[in-house]
Amino acid sequence: MKKRTSPAEALDATLSPLALKRVGIDTYRENVAYLHRDCDLYRAEGFQALSKVEVRANGQCILASLNVVDDAAIVDCQQLGLSEDAYASLGVAEGQPVSVSQAEPPSSIPALHRKLAGERLSRDDFRTIIRDIAELRYSKIELTAFVVACDRGELDREEVFYLSDAMGRVGRRLDWHEHPVVDKHCIGGIPGNRTSMLVVPIVAAHGLLCPKTSSRAITSPAGTADTMEVLANVDLPFDELGEIVRTHRGCLAWGGTSQLSPADDVLISVERPLSIDSPGQMVASILSKKAAAGSTHLLLDIPVGPHAKVRSMPEARQLRKLFEFVAKCMGLTLDVVITDGSQPIGRGIGPVLEARDVMRVLTHHPEAPMDLRQKSLRMAGRMLEFDPDVRGGDGFGIARDILDSGRALEKMQAIIAAQGAKPFDPEDPPLASQRFEVMAKESGVVTGIDNLKLARIARLAGAPKAAGAGVDVLVRIGDSVQAGQPLYRVYAAYRNELAFAYRASESGSGIGVGKPEAITRLNVEF
Repeated sequence: MKKRTSPAEALDATLSPLALKRVGIDTYRENVAYLHRDCDLYRAEGFQALSKVEVRANGQCILASLNVVDDAAIVDCQQLGLSEDAYASLGVAEGQPVSVSQAEPPSSIPALHRKLAGERLSRDDFRTIIRDIAELRYSKIELTAFVVACDRGELDREEVFYLSDAMGRVGRRLDWHEHPVVDKHCIGGIPGNRTSMLVVPIVAAHGLLCPKTSSRAITSPAGTADTMEVLANVDLPFDELGEIVRTHRGCLAWGGTSQLSPADDVLISVERPLSIDSPGQMVASILSKKAAAGSTHLLLDIPVGPHAKVRSMPEARQLRKLFEFVAKCMGLTLDVVITDGSQPIGRGIGPVLEARDVMRVLTHHPEAPMDLRQKSLRMAGRMLEFDPDVRGGDGFGIARDILDSGRALEKMQAIIAAQGAKPFDPEDPPLASQRFEVMAKESGVVTGIDNLKLARIARLAGAPKAAGAGVDVLVRIGDSVQAGQPLYRVYAAYRNELAFAYRASESGSGIGVGKPEAITRLNVEF
């Protein structure tokens, strides 16, 4: 007896396969597919713009958000287009036949709706949501709804633990089979604060295992990964990262490539344009990455200042308690330091400028920023005291000896070489070609520096996307200045970005000049 064909099979038989086309559009960590409005498949399947679709080809499968186009120059009726991210994820050559179907809706959407309504979610709710996010089942709209709901509703401390734990359990995890495994992190918000790039080689040279995985900039002109990328490759595959750390006792890598807490990178893709960095999401982002990287001991830097993420000591202590609670629940040993965030650390703001400062400290350059050196030594000293063989209070002296002897530079050079060195000369760093200087309008002393203002100017100048763009700060709080003296220098790769930065500086330089009694001194706990 001849087999009867179902209506769905009959429909499929009438539809010609689509040919894959690479569409050169950067959708920033979002898979996007493109179908022509007159495509038979688009009409037959009843697709809707921005819905999730499943794309299959050559045994590979990805989820993507659908965009519908009317321009045949983008895709014609016989093609399926994929954005750069989606094309790379699918890993199939152009022209290959592909199939497209409706994707199953994320099973966690009811939990998302409850969070939007202000309800408290369970541990299982967060695990389901994070699994769907990591598998790219959420559209950008749904991701935004989740981020805003968590930001607006302020997760309670148990929910922050549930979120952190769920994020740390999705994706790959490293196990170094030794103890302790140390790491260091700053919550951010202080321009130029590149202490990690000095702490890691010092601690690794001592012999402690320090797999430093860092994020890229969210709201700042540079993250540790952006700055390290000036010197070496930071996109390390999982196995390569492990080999480098085992060989050299440390690394400075971006965590996204190794699939460590991958949901974090997806959430950051929404948090960055919204400039959202709520306490709960900050804790979850940091601690999930550290747990996934196999860390057992973490030093956390919380800078406090009038233009930092954390503005007061009571706020800093409250955040410290939240970190300590979640870290304890996750089995992490945590040491929190509250530091002075009243001004940038180092001179440079932007990847190349910050890399220059780091290398100058390592090479004992006469223009090395002393504040960056001293803070890094203090942080490294605290981390060295995670070593049971180092007595409390001895860490700073050991760290200073490692730096002054050249062992830290030697270790940093070994790590850079292992990760894939890039040409860089701290005497002649590859700075952007367009520049201008901002001058003091009156004589006096520097009474304050607006971190947020200088960071915004650096971003308007093109940092971190243009690595050589940024701000070179020429004064510190308490310095005497004369009218007409340069306060900072701005670098930009393009004239329009230079103009944006110039207009921002004209509305206020971000550096206050006045009488010495106007200086506010912070009493921090470091």
